[in-house]
Amino acid sequence: MARIRYGARTETEIAATRAAGARLPDIWSTGVVALWETDPEAVAAVLPPPLTPTDRPLVRATVSAVDLPGYPLGAGSVAVAAAHDGTEGWYPLVMPMTHERALTGGREVFGEPKKLGEVTVDRDGLTVRAALTRHGIAFVEVRGAVSGPLPLPAPDVRTDFYFKFLPAVDGSGFDGDPVLVHCRRTEKVRKLERITGDVVLRESMYDPVADLPVHALVGITLGEKTSDQSGKVVGRVRAEALLPYIHQRYDDPRQVLDAPPEGSV
Repeated sequence: MARIRYGARTETEIAATRAAGARLPDIWSTGVVALWETDPEAVAAVLPPPLTPTDRPLVRATVSAVDLPGYPLGAGSVAVAAAHDGTEGWYPLVMPMTHERALTGGREVFGEPKKLGEVTVDRDGLTVRAALTRHGIAFVEVRGAVSGPLPLPAPDVRTDFYFKFLPAVDGSGFDGDPVLVHCRRTEKVRKLERITGDVVLRESMYDPVADLPVHALVGITLGEKTSDQSGKVVGRVRAEALLPYIHQRYDDPRQVLDAPPEGSV
């Protein structure tokens, strides 16, 4: 009988899959990073407890083209500065990805707020345009021109904060209390350039980052980078504390707050 592909895999096959994942080479991306100051009240409003604001109300938008073997990937993020238990880092509100494969591990393993979307990084001579687009709206657009090289920074470690949870089967909230994840990324840079330009935030009911307006642009860069990441569960979060924020994760929050119709498939 031919092998049934949905059947159980052997221990040898499972071990081989894990080993292949551990041997991944450095994957480089070319990306635009824009950093700006916004309303302190807006940053405080989007942070679920136990996250707290930092001294500076910063927003970080990243728009990258990733050189994945076999197919290109667009990856983006819009995050606000946050702190937890003495650690400062970033709390991403939305992470558009152009392929489902990039969604699965991030959402299911780390709890990243990834969604399918369009991510574009275009350079024509010195002119650069980068955008995050969903539902036909380029809700973040970074545009400008390369104005010169920047010195390469030393490898840097950054912490991102995620909430990992499973919506309850009956639509009542969660199946168990969510967990707070600290994700540490070690980033290496091989090329970095300064961009002189601006950031445009467009209104979107699905991705309302326009609520974090650009009050002072700290800087825009274009760089070639690679990073690795590891996550750690640092504690559980009361479901009641996180429920008011779960609409951040979904275009239609009714899909997690409403029980499915009886007899639905």
